[in-house]
Amino acid sequence: MNDIVTIRWANKNDIPAMMSLIKELALFEKAPNEVINTEERMLHEGFGEKPLFKAFVAEHNHSVIGLSIFYYRYSTWKGKCLYLEDLIVTEARRGEGIGKQLFEKTKEFALKDGCTKMNWQVLDWNTPAIEFYKKYGSVFEDEWLNTSIELR
Repeated sequence: MNDIVTIRWANKNDIPAMMSLIKELALFEKAPNEVINTEERMLHEGFGEKPLFKAFVAEHNHSVIGLSIFYYRYSTWKGKCLYLEDLIVTEARRGEGIGKQLFEKTKEFALKDGCTKMNWQVLDWNTPAIEFYKKYGSVFEDEWLNTSIELR
C-alpha cells in the first residue's frame, strides 16, 4: 500500500474535492448552511484571469485529503502578509501529520514570497487546532475582535 502523501499546488481539477472538504469543515464547525460558495465561483475566483486565492492540496492515491487555502493581505505596519483562510484535513485522516505538512508548506511559501507575517483564525472550542498552532509559537490575540458584514 502507498502511504505517501504529496503536497502540491491545487489546480482547477481539484475544485470538486476542495468544495467537499470545505463543506466537511462547515459541518465540523456546526455551520453547514453557511457555505454559499460554488465550484463555478471557485473556478473563476481562484483559477481565472485574476486569482483571489492560492491553495495547496494533500493528495494520497490520487485523492485530495487535505487543503490549505490562502491569500495576501496588507498590513500598514508589517507590509505583505499571508492570510490562511482554511487548513482542512478530511476527518478520517486527521492526526497523521497531514495538517502539519500543509501548514509548513504554506509557511515556507509565505517566507519565500516575502511575507512578513501569517494570520488565521481558530474557533475557541477547537482544542486540537489550538494545540496544533501552539506548537508553532502562535500568538492568540485577546484584544482584537473579529468583525464582518454580509454583502448579499
